[in-house]
Amino acid sequence: MTLTESSMTMLGTSAPGFDLPVANPGGSERSCSLQDFSDARALVVAFICNHCPFVVHIEGALVGVARRYLTRGVAFVGISANDAKKYPADSFANMARRAKERRYPFPYLYDESQEVARAYGAECTPDIFVYDADRLLAYRGRFDETHPGRGIPTGSDLRQALDELLSDGTVSMAQRPSMGCNIKWR
Repeated sequence: MTLTESSMTMLGTSAPGFDLPVANPGGSERSCSLQDFSDARALVVAFICNHCPFVVHIEGALVGVARRYLTRGVAFVGISANDAKKYPADSFANMARRAKERRYPFPYLYDESQEVARAYGAECTPDIFVYDADRLLAYRGRFDETHPGRGIPTGSDLRQALDELLSDGTVSMAQRPSMGCNIKWR
C-alpha cells in the first residue's frame, strides 16, 4: 500500500462524462452514465475499491451517508479503477459480491480502462468529488478526519459539504484532501 493524498482539482470544473458497467449481482449487463443522474440536486462520485483499508474503514458510514442524502435528492456513484489483474479482490465479480453484501444503495461501476479516473484526476481510494446541480465541482476532499485504527468514521466533512451545497448552493468549508491507497494503475 502506498499512502497517497489527492490533489485538489479546481472548484467549478465540469464533471467528466462516463459510461461504465455496473457491477451488479446476477451478472446482467448494464451500464451507467453521468446523464443518468441529470435530475439529482447534487452528485457524489466516490472512487473506491474492495481491498483498500481506508475504504473498508469508511464503507459502512459511506453507505449510511448515501442512504440519508439519497432522500434529499443527492445521487451517489462508486467507481473502482484498480487494475484487477494485479489486485483480484477488485475484480468485477468481486465488486458485484461486495455491492450485494454491503447493500450499496448506489451503482458501483468498473473503470477497467482507467480513463474515467484519469479524467477526474482521482489519485487514491477513497477519493470523493461532489458536483452541484449543474455538475460543477463544489467539493473535493476527504470523507472525514478518521483513518483505519484512528476514530470512528462519520462522514462529517462530506455531510457538511452536502448540507452547505443543498442549503446555500455553494460549499464554503475548508476542503482537505482525501488520503488513502493509491489507485492501482496499469
